[in-house]
Amino acid sequence: MKSIRNRFGVTLVAGLSVLALGACTGNDSGDDDKKLGGGTSQADSGSNDEAGDKVVIGFSAPAADHGWMGSITESAKKVAEQYDDVELRVADGTNDVSLQISQVETFINDGVDAIVLLPFDGAAMTPVALKAMDAGIPVINVDREFDDPNAARVTILGDNYGMGVSAGAYICSQLDEGADAVVAEIAGIDSLPLTQDRSQGFEDALSECGQDVDNRVAAEFTVESGEKAAGNLLQAAPKIDFLWNHDDDQGVGVLQAIKNAGRDEFVMIGGAGSANAMRDIQADNTVLKATVIYPSTQAADGIKLARLLVQGKALGDLVEVEVPRTVQLYAPVVTKDNVDQFIDTAFES
Repeated sequence: MKSIRNRFGVTLVAGLSVLALGACTGNDSGDDDKKLGGGTSQADSGSNDEAGDKVVIGFSAPAADHGWMGSITESAKKVAEQYDDVELRVADGTNDVSLQISQVETFINDGVDAIVLLPFDGAAMTPVALKAMDAGIPVINVDREFDDPNAARVTILGDNYGMGVSAGAYICSQLDEGADAVVAEIAGIDSLPLTQDRSQGFEDALSECGQDVDNRVAAEFTVESGEKAAGNLLQAAPKIDFLWNHDDDQGVGVLQAIKNAGRDEFVMIGGAGSANAMRDIQADNTVLKATVIYPSTQAADGIKLARLLVQGKALGDLVEVEVPRTVQLYAPVVTKDNVDQFIDTAFES
């Protein structure tokens, strides 16, 4: 197995070094030590999870038309239920922008304390989010960004580019020095920036070990489109060494096409991190050997951060006295070796 030290790995090592340095110096004591504020100072007054003032949170997201989106809403509900001081008002999931705008306007008129919003269309939802912010209601923007950063107090994002980097770096890690692999890619909807970001990250990471994408098709994040796109790809590519599929929902169809074609000569990497994909990885009886996480817990984190904002708290493990403006979640690779760490928070396709 090849050991790779590229710019992605160096960045990770450098980051760990900074954390290690901080840990060493932070535990030193001296006469000139100052008590730092923020989350660290709150340890004296109790955990952030202890009940505080009641917080009413409005929540709106698109329709649960696939597993990842369904998990967005369900995980938000589950987190809210853990807190006696949170009242979560959940609007019906919708892909109608006009309806989602009216949902947010209702939250504003009702005077909720905060709004957690995964927009169907970030640009279209920006004006009403600004209206909420102007009314003194903090908005937590989830996954799909608004056009104006002032439309949200906090933005919580996955890492689409990082997904591609993680998938490509995983392939590089499986190659011997100087090997030339046939790499295929099944993307999502090509017109979406998120798909473009994933593909760019994949290409950039592969280039670090001298590889490129030899065969590529696009699907539509559905089981049916995944099966069709994979069938076309397999016909066009008689030999494949590695296949990255961007989305585990469409991956159900991709795996069916692979089974129908009787192909098993390559390693498949999934995307998003569904529970059924992880079970296949655990069983180790298909070509699927890994998947790259795109967390479906983003809205759940949004609920937690909304609660902290309204109650005037900060993140317990940070010195900063305010909740951060932007939170971007990591895109780790899940394999048989670490799947137990991730499967409990995975979504069902």
